[in-house]
Amino acid sequence: MLKKLIPVAGLMCLVFQAIGQTTDQPNIVFILVDDLGYYDLGATGSSFYETPNIDELASMSFQFTQGYTASPVCSPARASIMTGLTPAVHGVTDWIGAAYGEGWRKAGRHTKLLPPDYEHELKASYVTLPEAMVDAGYETFFAGKWHLGGEGSFPEDHGFEINIGGYAAGSPMGGYFAPYENPKLPQGPDGENLSMRLAEETAKFIGREHVKPFFAMLSFYAVHGPIQTTEEKWEKYRLKATSNGLADHAYAMERRLPIRQVQDNPVYAGLVESMDDAVGVVLNSLKEQGLEENTLIVFTSDHGGVASGDAYSTSNLPLRGGKGYQWEGGLRVPYFIKIPGQKELIMLSTPASGIDLYPTLIELAGLKMPENTRVEGISLAPAMQGKKMAERALYWHYPHYGNQGGDPSSIIRKGDWKLIYYWEDEGVELYNLKNDPQEQYNLSSKYPGETERLTEKLMGWLAKTNANKPTIDPQYSEVLHQEVLDKNKNLKMPALEADRINMLSEDWRPNADWWGSNVLKD
Repeated sequence: MLKKLIPVAGLMCLVFQAIGQTTDQPNIVFILVDDLGYYDLGATGSSFYETPNIDELASMSFQFTQGYTASPVCSPARASIMTGLTPAVHGVTDWIGAAYGEGWRKAGRHTKLLPPDYEHELKASYVTLPEAMVDAGYETFFAGKWHLGGEGSFPEDHGFEINIGGYAAGSPMGGYFAPYENPKLPQGPDGENLSMRLAEETAKFIGREHVKPFFAMLSFYAVHGPIQTTEEKWEKYRLKATSNGLADHAYAMERRLPIRQVQDNPVYAGLVESMDDAVGVVLNSLKEQGLEENTLIVFTSDHGGVASGDAYSTSNLPLRGGKGYQWEGGLRVPYFIKIPGQKELIMLSTPASGIDLYPTLIELAGLKMPENTRVEGISLAPAMQGKKMAERALYWHYPHYGNQGGDPSSIIRKGDWKLIYYWEDEGVELYNLKNDPQEQYNLSSKYPGETERLTEKLMGWLAKTNANKPTIDPQYSEVLHQEVLDKNKNLKMPALEADRINMLSEDWRPNADWWGSNVLKD
């Protein structure tokens, strides 16, 4: 569907002419948001969060309605964007810093499996997307969250000539208001907003005099926990939530943890809006510099929204699950690509993955893939040009327990079918995403032939990639495991409901230092 009744093929041709009409290679701005759910934007269906700047960008972009991350957690997904490879291949299968093996027992979850070890940094041997850009004559810039390794594996070690704020940490140490605790980010004045600071640094880079095209990546720490906002924005969304009428409850039990069912968290809403304000700064800088007509923009998230665990921030309904989960709520993400000259929204149902962004940007920029570089992703340019693309299988491999309640699993999607293989018991779930996008009806017993075909294909891929696997914990206790589940249901869920009502009350106040931005108003 199009926003307006314009012939799809004709509009695509007009849009793609913009690149062909200039001998200059386009600039590229890549905006990556952390933990942003598919339905966390006005453009994708949220009626609670307000994101006018991103909505405007979406209204002039190719919007992939079946856009996916390569992993339900951050480090693997980010490594896949950098390399065009799935986590099973590049080896970063969990967020860097997560416990594994016998060390997992310290989490006290008493699970049946011990998660496997994984790569703890992005290998230097890969030719990353920014390295390919540098080789093609681009200037490269990075601002924000990295989380792909420590010293020796920072953004500047993988192709970014400028790095502001990117290092080993996966969350905003020190919070979203200065003073920060970030060795790669010069200190700002007390109360400065982190998202805005990163956007202003990106805008400053865009505003420089450039003799070469540039590739600028703004990788927000937002909207990762700890969720923080200003008192003004909290009050705005508190009033909005209460005026909408509060649901009598906001949580239900998933298999391991409570999961949020309602978008009414006023602190998270304020954090989302602050991120959107920051996106507006970058988009306005392109207009002010006269670069809008020769800049390609990507906007996406590293995985689904945090509905369970962490800060229990958002609801991904009608999609099931969220960050760390094997269902669509953990894997489906906003996925927008705006090419130079584009003024209209074009919605595409072609399944697209984070591994596709590398080859897609290379082709859209008129470049060639680096020699001896293999990617698993494909260029989406043909789909954007209205061409029919061959059906392919998409794979996911997450042999770990998500902090948010997800299970060690591997997944294949082929056409409308999605099969999930569970490492705990070798069980499978089969869903038809066209008829059941909420993944409520397991059809594995009804369609044994399809189940067998997809399972065999998935197992073949796992063997081919030599994917890491979890092992049985010989100390597993079903009794202790059940105690954890009972505690989550009988104690954790009521506590979350109480916290929610408290946060929405008129006299609620967070810790004294939360409103750091108020310092600027004195």
